[in-house]
Amino acid sequence: MSDALPAHLPLNRERLIAPGPVEVAPDVLLALAQPQMHHRAPEGIAKLMEAREKLTRLLGDPYDAVITTSSGTGAFEGALVSTTPSGAQVVNAQAGKFSERWGEMAQRFGYDTRIVAKPWGEMLDPDEVADACKGAHTLTITHSETSTGALHDLGAIAAAAKAQNPDLIIIADCITSYGNAELRPAAWGVDVVVSGSQKGTATPPGLGFVLFSPDVQARMIKNTPHGFYLDMTRELAGQKAGSTPQTPAINLIYALSVALDRSLRVPLEVLWAEQRRKTDALIAAGTALGAPAWAARPSAAVAVLRAPQGLGGKQIAARLAEMGQRALPGQAPHEDTVFRLSTMGYADRYDALGIAGMLEDCFASLGVSFERGAAVQAAWDVLRY
Repeated sequence: MSDALPAHLPLNRERLIAPGPVEVAPDVLLALAQPQMHHRAPEGIAKLMEAREKLTRLLGDPYDAVITTSSGTGAFEGALVSTTPSGAQVVNAQAGKFSERWGEMAQRFGYDTRIVAKPWGEMLDPDEVADACKGAHTLTITHSETSTGALHDLGAIAAAAKAQNPDLIIIADCITSYGNAELRPAAWGVDVVVSGSQKGTATPPGLGFVLFSPDVQARMIKNTPHGFYLDMTRELAGQKAGSTPQTPAINLIYALSVALDRSLRVPLEVLWAEQRRKTDALIAAGTALGAPAWAARPSAAVAVLRAPQGLGGKQIAARLAEMGQRALPGQAPHEDTVFRLSTMGYADRYDALGIAGMLEDCFASLGVSFERGAAVQAAWDVLRY
């Protein structure tokens, strides 16, 4: 097995090709360098309202956005405790690391938690989830599972669950699907959508987003006993009026507003289709090198690829890091089964071609035998019209 790395490596541009945090555009970084504004000043209020409106447009449905100064996990916690009363039954549908987190969270808060699980990489079954939702108050589910690369059929699952239980509240982790994959919460019957700044909106980490449907707002809990900082009922009322109960990360909100402009330049269908092509190009490149997608229904946000025979996910991610390209291995306990790549954020189709070339260099240095150019050609076959 070859360990040779080229002498020009110090000249490589370092890149984030992991599924978050993602590359950030220069104008977004420049926005962070603006003079400090006060969040109660007219310009700070205007930026909060502008960012909230753009988040709703990126969703494509008239939901009300709350911006939290937290990760996506914090936003999800706020959504759960602000819609689900103490002791209520919560169904958690899980098939990967992040969907498992929501079940653990529900159990920690003392909810009557029912788990519906599939092995990692497999798809959730709509009927199985729906059967578990009979009599439940809330369903927590992950749309795009970042640990496995699976895009679960949120529309079919939500429809089946609501058919069994029309009063069910569905909270969807769309942390990597929002702004990347087709997402139609109003048509699908999803009540709450959760995401974060370091994924599809291509902003530095530090902001969470919760988007509430008009109907679910009437059912939110005042003065939830499970949260103060993350009381979304209070936060939503404040943000609708242009204020926040606590000091927000106003600089990040300013940058978020700038970042959203790039995604909103095209219709959502164009945005989703292009992200789909970019990820399909990465999957095609990996397949050409003996590293196919792990999930049967791959996400548009992240390519989770099986390590070729004789290699491990950690080994591949480490070699890419030596090349200045920051990817990720799998999540434990599958860290050596797969490696994870993404073109979320400030990236385009030509970055996908570049990543295909990086994979060729990486695999060649690790002793994998293949025809040079095969991965790049496979990626280009997907991308070209």
